[in-house]
Amino acid sequence: MDTEKEELYQALILDHDQAPRHFHRLDPFSHTAEAYNPLCGDRYTIYLDLNSHIIRQISFEGYGCAISKASASMMTSMLSGASFESALALFSSFRTALLIENPPSDDSLGDLITLTGVISAPTRIKCALLAWEAACTAIQGASRHAITPETTN
Repeated sequence: MDTEKEELYQALILDHDQAPRHFHRLDPFSHTAEAYNPLCGDRYTIYLDLNSHIIRQISFEGYGCAISKASASMMTSMLSGASFESALALFSSFRTALLIENPPSDDSLGDLITLTGVISAPTRIKCALLAWEAACTAIQGASRHAITPETTN
């Protein structure tokens, strides 16, 4: 990666760390999940308002390193309004990009591509995936139970 592009990526990560999007307790929410990394102490709570297999709203609160907070911030921006299926597909693509050296280009990752630099620091991969894993746990739990307007009120 060239130096100019790397500097832009670092600036984007710092921006999401210092001014995270959707960083608050969602009220009301229909589902929540905890995210904790015992190796570094990062801890987040993910809040989702789910209805008819759509993520109507998503937010998070907690604390962690710049990578984990930026990833959670990008996640909430990307998943708000998404279907369960597209959210889980995006998580799968993101995880693949982080775990495989030289992954195929995936335009669906958008700004998440900035976080793929953690592949050179394997201990940071968990930081980048932490909030995503919690959100997916909540989505998968919700998809096992029919989420309808009647059950969310």
